Amino acid sequence: MTDPVSALFVCVHNAGRSQMAAGLLRELSGGAVEVRSAGSLPADQINPVAVEAMREIGIDIAAETPKVLTTDAVRASDVVITMGCGDACPVFPGKRYEDWELDDPAGQGIDAVRPIRDDIERRIRGLLDSLGIEPTR
Repeated sequence: MTDPVSALFVCVHNAGRSQMAAGLLRELSGGAVEVRSAGSLPADQINPVAVEAMREIGIDIAAETPKVLTTDAVRASDVVITMGCGDACPVFPGKRYEDWELDDPAGQGIDAVRPIRDDIERRIRGLLDSLGIEPTR
């Protein structure tokens, strides 16, 4: 039996985009992907509007906490997806890297965060497809 593929989502504060992406991948992969998220300058708490947007689609990320990006987290991941953190993410040979340009939900209302969430979901479904994993819903 092989280890599951692992993915790391990185943004600056690890409070919005990367947390929404991690929640979506956990849910849609049904455990087939080991999911991590981190930030280059983590915030004190998850963006409450991101929590609300995710709750609307039945995914609860309220208990998550922003985590600092570590070299070990990158080293332990097969796929590293950055979201506006620039060059803060270390690069290791043999890893798959993607940079997703997404609006930052920080300071935005729910009407602005919903399209960001939906864009992330489309990208997560594409990621699953590229990994040969059927979404659970």
